[in-house]
Amino acid sequence: MRVKRGRLIAVDGIDGAALLESARDALAGISRPLRGGVSRWDASGVFQELAMADGEAGILSPRTLLLLYAADLAFRLRWEIRPAIDEGRTIVAAPYVDTAVAFGRAVGLPSAWLANLFRFAPTPADRCLTDAAAARAGCDRDSFVGVMCAGWADRAGVTREHVIHEMVRHLRADQKRRRRGTRPGSRRSPTARRG
Repeated sequence: MRVKRGRLIAVDGIDGAALLESARDALAGISRPLRGGVSRWDASGVFQELAMADGEAGILSPRTLLLLYAADLAFRLRWEIRPAIDEGRTIVAAPYVDTAVAFGRAVGLPSAWLANLFRFAPTPADRCLTDAAAARAGCDRDSFVGVMCAGWADRAGVTREHVIHEMVRHLRADQKRRRRGTRPGSRRSPTARRG
């Protein structure tokens, strides 16, 4: 007997508590036997190790932080997400790719580099954007945004609030583009011709 393939739901946003709440809400609508759980960032423990290293690790650049996030996401896909999908369950990834890409775009990394970095990640069956208060996100040191902004923002001469504002702007713009049928990160309409 062949098991029906499960689903991946991506929950993205900037507020760690809101992400977890939205992930739990997404699972609540799924019958209990088909729930695969929530795959949360830092399942591999790489960021926890960095936090324990404290000053010894130095201040990592946004590019390095995103490379580490991609490695953590590969771990999550291998050990949490794909096994649940293969068992026919629905699993929620919180956050998934859009949050990391929004962070990269907010700090000025090239869209092409970000797309290439996360091209290994499967497209989710459904997406959810949490649009919680931006002010709270920067205060949560254990959230994705809190960890990504720690240290380097001051050195780079930008505020955490600016990065959060830019992330929210990119996440909302990408959500609008998806609704219109254009690719996130692009400004071209789906019917525009290449010249």
